[in-house]
Amino acid sequence: MSTVPGAHTQAEATAAGIELTENDPAGSRRTDNSTVATAEATLPKATPHPTLGNGTELTAPPTETVDTESTTGRSVWVSRAIRIASVAAAIGVWQVLTAGDLRLWLRFDTLPTVTEIVAEFGEHLGTGQYYLDVAQSLVRIVTGFGLAAVVGVLAGIGLGRSRLLADVFGPLAELIRPIPAIALVPVAILLFPSDESGIVFITFTASLFPVLVSTRHATRALPTIWEDAVRTLGASRREVLTRVVMPGILPGVFSGLSVGMGVAWICLISAEMISGRLGIGYRTWQSYTIVDYPAVFVGMITIGVLGFLTSGIVELAGRRVTRWLPREVAA
Repeated sequence: MSTVPGAHTQAEATAAGIELTENDPAGSRRTDNSTVATAEATLPKATPHPTLGNGTELTAPPTETVDTESTTGRSVWVSRAIRIASVAAAIGVWQVLTAGDLRLWLRFDTLPTVTEIVAEFGEHLGTGQYYLDVAQSLVRIVTGFGLAAVVGVLAGIGLGRSRLLADVFGPLAELIRPIPAIALVPVAILLFPSDESGIVFITFTASLFPVLVSTRHATRALPTIWEDAVRTLGASRREVLTRVVMPGILPGVFSGLSVGMGVAWICLISAEMISGRLGIGYRTWQSYTIVDYPAVFVGMITIGVLGFLTSGIVELAGRRVTRWLPREVAA
């Protein structure tokens, strides 16, 4: 019986766990199966796809790249367009109701039209008296609100951190706070030698308490672990105030400043109407007494624009100072 050359040698090599190469049947070049198995074990293995009961593989849908910057830019412009459109729609409705002399329970026929107000506004812009009134009101609001911001923040920190100050001045602040600032006009007239000082005092009082209360609450809400941590590192009381307290209360402080600015304008205009000699409030009331209704609306629009601009400045300053806060991104 004939045998194939090398078959016996191959069988022996297989039994011994050695594989012969095709070009070297004699076994001159041998590879240990354990070495091959080790090399295969080190190679990365593909993770099988999950399958359904019928054997269908589940694959993830292709991901889409979203340009967040362009999306955010479009949403900002859409938001601005909606705001402008809402104001334009309100102006259009006002013109239709007043020009048509409608009486739908409300007497729109007694109010000036948009065209009459615009014409009156143009006349005011051409006079120096209008700019003098605007400047006078701005000086009063900046002076009164600026003093209230400084005093309110300092007093709020003191009442929030010192039990002694809270016991001494806390009850007085809570007793005065509910009194409307405009109710203090008689006191201001008797207390101050000039109307100008009295109006600034009314503006100061109106914006003081929103800032003070907001700062006090923000100070008391600070986590005590922050102060304990810096004190453990050897920080002094001054460093605690400048490095922990002041940065921590900034969001609350600017919330109070924003509210205080709006209240300051309300009380400033009321004080100017009662005891002023110059200013937007005084000029608006004078226009009402002489039955110049378009000029009254010019004063109202001017007050609204000035209040909007000053409140926007406070909001912008707050965002700049607290830029470390996380911001919500509109979808």
